[in-house]
Amino acid sequence: MSREVKLNEALLETATYPLSVATARQEFEDVRLVYADGTEPLAAVLDRVEDEQFDSPDEAQSSIYNSIPAEGVGEPGQSGGEG
Repeated sequence: MSREVKLNEALLETATYPLSVATARQEFEDVRLVYADGTEPLAAVLDRVEDEQFDSPDEAQSSIYNSIPAEGVGEPGQSGGEG
């Protein structure tokens, strides 16, 4: 059974660092990230990460955020152009 995790929830803080991307895929293979417009397996996001290793939870989170689709961030129906 998979775990659904929102982007703002702590997840990778429980891992031991440095953490290879391959190890992160294995340790968190049951995790699905919940986006504003759906979900995606964390493993699929990690496949798009260019790093081979994370040195800290902050680095891992930043790399993941940079690899998620822009449509996934924000509230459903929210427009990035509204101010």
